[in-house]
Amino acid sequence: MQDPISSLPSLRQSVSKLNLKARKSLGQNFLLDSYVTDRIAQAAAPYEGCVIEIGPGPGGLTRSILLHGAQQIIAIEKDKRALAFLEELKEAASPRLTLIEADALTIPIWEMGKKPRQIVANLPYNIATPLLIELLNHPLEFNKMTLMFQKEVAERIVAKPGDSNFGRLSVLCGLFLFSEILFEVPASAFTPPPKVTSAVIQIIPRQNQEFSCSLKHLEKVTQIAFNQRRKMLRSSFKKFGGADMLSSIGIDPQSRPQDLQIEYFCRLTNHLEPQLN
Repeated sequence: MQDPISSLPSLRQSVSKLNLKARKSLGQNFLLDSYVTDRIAQAAAPYEGCVIEIGPGPGGLTRSILLHGAQQIIAIEKDKRALAFLEELKEAASPRLTLIEADALTIPIWEMGKKPRQIVANLPYNIATPLLIELLNHPLEFNKMTLMFQKEVAERIVAKPGDSNFGRLSVLCGLFLFSEILFEVPASAFTPPPKVTSAVIQIIPRQNQEFSCSLKHLEKVTQIAFNQRRKMLRSSFKKFGGADMLSSIGIDPQSRPQDLQIEYFCRLTNHLEPQLN
């Protein structure tokens, strides 16, 4: 028996017929290439428990996730036009698809559905980084995340100390997550095509951290350290004691932030926490 979702009209034809255009103000670039959406859905499989999708737009990726076996999807969409467009897919997938009208930055995604839960999403460009940082406060609420970012953001997420892309986001994510770039997605896969290449990354939360510190304070420390990334740390942290302070906790004062292991960022954060408060 054919899946009702497979019987739906072509997504590209439907989007064109209804004149559903992506809005720049919402960071939208619709992913209508079924080869790419199927590849993302396959990378995120197997599907157990609840799948949360953020910014489904017209539902290209949603279709692929459903066709790859997801039994429960909660799709969070801010755009009322897209929600109306998704009603046909919701009916065909009933009762597996739930639509929620909301801004993903303002709701507790980590409480939705039941564990095991995962996120699969082509994230709107304008909320991708702040949303990921917000999720770092609740990493163990998800088994994994399969997410699309601008390529340059994805490269910062997965960068290691010593890499040219290593920065604040690398430190924050590296403390809580294992992450790897799975594949790149060309601009031609989107409607309208963005001016950048995108990349799909898979993220697995670290179940046991070797070292720990406050995320809030780590954000402050990395902001200070990478604000002038070419400077030696002794200069960046001069007002906190500079070279003497760094030496006292085992950090070379002449090192630069892009060369510092995450363990030392945590050590520095814990040492400075009383002053940062």
